[in-house]
Formats: sequence, structure tokens, C-alpha cells
Amino acid sequence: MKPIQRAIPLTARYAIAVIATLLLSLIIFVLIMKPPMVDFGLMALFLGITSIISSLVGYIAYRLGWMTRVRTLRWALLISYLISSVLTFFNVWLTARLMFASQHDLLLATVLLLFAGGMAMILGYFLSSTITDRIFVLQQAANRLAEGNLDVRVAVTGRDEVARLSKDFNRMAKQLQQAKQQRADLIAWVSHDLQTPLTSTQAILEALADGVVTDPEAVQRYLKTAQREVKSLSVLIDDLFKVAQLDAGGISLNLSSNSLSDLISDTLESFSQVAEKKGITLTGQVDGGIDPVYMDAQQIGRVLNNLVSNAIRYTPEGGQVKISARRIGNLTEVCIRDNGEGIPESDLPHIFESFYRGEKSRSRATGGAGLGLAIARGVVQAHGGEIRVESVVGEGAEFTFRIGKESSVYSHQLK
Repeated sequence: MKPIQRAIPLTARYAIAVIATLLLSLIIFVLIMKPPMVDFGLMALFLGITSIISSLVGYIAYRLGWMTRVRTLRWALLISYLISSVLTFFNVWLTARLMFASQHDLLLATVLLLFAGGMAMILGYFLSSTITDRIFVLQQAANRLAEGNLDVRVAVTGRDEVARLSKDFNRMAKQLQQAKQQRADLIAWVSHDLQTPLTSTQAILEALADGVVTDPEAVQRYLKTAQREVKSLSVLIDDLFKVAQLDAGGISLNLSSNSLSDLISDTLESFSQVAEKKGITLTGQVDGGIDPVYMDAQQIGRVLNNLVSNAIRYTPEGGQVKISARRIGNLTEVCIRDNGEGIPESDLPHIFESFYRGEKSRSRATGGAGLGLAIARGVVQAHGGEIRVESVVGEGAEFTFRIGKESSVYSHQLK
């Protein structure tokens, strides 16, 4: 990853500042003193020479990289104040040397310059502590974070870069804490979801191997149960693999012009028996002229399967599930709506997170492993699209996703 850089290089900004200071000083000199052209020329020559010398000293100090060699930022700032004071002393003393005829006045100016330079360094050192102390607190917090204390947070004071850095640190620590909890939940959930079908299959196979079940009909029933559990394991492992792909940076899409109408028709046909068995009315409506759609038909089909499967799962007998699709400009919008139990409002912000399970919407008892919606979001986003959900408890849920090259205009994305 390339480092982030400012649009204007530091050396260019340094040169611009020096030139601006020189010009401003000459303008003020003319406005206040109203000097003759000869004196103006001498002053311009003198200021030009001193600004060049001062700029070279500062640039050499910068190129030598002494700021990065000192052990503390406090000392780096103190050295900066020292260089600035020395350059100020040089410029003012040389001017006084040329202007003052009296040796007494020159000595007095020298003493005053030394005093002013010393006070400037002391004041600079004192004020720099307000920055370095806050950075030291950040350093200590970072060390504690590296040691595994993810509860650490730093106080945010001010509105400067250090304050913004403190906010970024707190946000990073919070994200790391959430990631740690998600990993713990992942291990627990995967262990449970793998163990349950494995235990069931093992018990079935042991019963068959030990001759506990000998009736042909019972044997077939046991085998079908084992087959169902193995299929459940296969689906779970496939979902885990897909989530790993998404977390690793996305999935590879095979994009081409396809018929969304046919894809929705195939989805309706594949779930028709399941819906009929539960007494649910499953319908679809596709606006004319929607095809072709530039998409990965297999992956979008997977999204449809996940959303329709969830809708049927959480819709009671006598309910309705409807798939609709329409064209909105260059966008294609697909909506899956049911009139089932709905999703609690507290679950909506997390509904697309991997392994998230609400009180009702995610449980193995109802068949959810907490991955289908996360995969659906990943696939839609891989198409450059967005997905959202709206739901009222007791009235059902509506999942809508849009894909298309202008999907960024769709502002109702649920993150």
C-alpha cells in the first residue's frame, strides 16, 4: 500500500512560505517607511540574502533527518525552537549591526535578542508538553492494546490531529474488541453447527452397524435422515467457504448478460413444493423489458435462494411470499416480501452480519446458520449493488437489493 501524501510536497510548501514572508515584509517596509528606491533595493537585497541563508539552514536540517533521530518528540521540538531562535537572532542582529551606529545600542540589542530567544525556547518547550504528553498517553494505550487489553480507550481532548488520532485509536480498539468477540462466537457457533449433524449421523450409522435397526423401512428412514444431515453439513461448509472468500476480499464473478426472469422462475419452481407443503402462497412478478441483466446468474440465484428460503421459513401456514423485479433506470431491483413474523427492530442493524442470530430470526432449530444473509450481502456488493431490509414485527419482512452500474445512487444501504 502506498503511503498517503499531501498534494503539495513539504519542500514546495516551505519555499512558498519563505517567498511569501519575504514579499510581505517588503510590502510592510514600503507602506510604513516609504523609503527611496535605493534604500528599498538595499533592504530587498539584505532580506533576500538572509532568507536564502535561513532557508538553506532549515532545509539542510530537514534533509539530515535529525527530527527522526532524536529519542523523544519533546527534544525534537526543542531543537526546532533552538534553530528558529538562532536564525531569528542572526537575522535581527545582522540588521541591527548594519543600522546601529552606537556600539552600546548594538550590545543592548544583542542582550535583548538572547533573552527573547531563551524565553521563546522555554515557552515552546512548555507548550510542546501539551502535545507530547497526549502522544505519550496514546503510546501507553497502544502498548496495552498490543498486550491484549482490548478494553483500553484514551481520552479525546481538543480538535487537532492528536485528538483525531485518539478518536481513530478508540475506533480501532473497539473494532478489534468486536472482532475478538466475533471470533469467539464463530468458534462456538461453528462447533455447535458441525457437532449436531455429526452426532446425529454417527448415532444413525452406529445403530445400523450394530444391527439395532433391521426393519427395511426403518433402515431407509435412518439412511434418509443421515443423508439429510450430511447435506446440511455440506451446505454449512460451503457457506463457511463462501464467507471466507468474502472476508478475504471478495468472490470471483462470472459476469455476463443473463435472464433474470428465468432465474426468478427457476427459484419459484424449486421452492414451490416446500411452500405448498407449508401452506404458503409463493408468487412472482417481473416487469416487462427487465432482461437482459449483466450479472453472475449462479451467484444471484444463490441470493434469491437464501432470501426466499428465509421468507418461507419464517412465514406461518396460510401466509404469502412474493418475489418482484423491476427496472429503475440502469438499475435492476429485486424484492422478496413475506407476511410472516417479522424481524425485531434491534436485530435489523445486524441482520447481514456473519453468524448473527436474533431471538427468533436466527436459530438452528429453524434451520438458520447465520450465514445466508451475510453471503447475500457479499454477493450483491460484489456486483456493485446494495441490499436493505425493512420489517415490522408481526407484519413480515421485505428484503430488497439493487444491482447495476449506477447502484451507488441507492442511498438506503444497510451496513
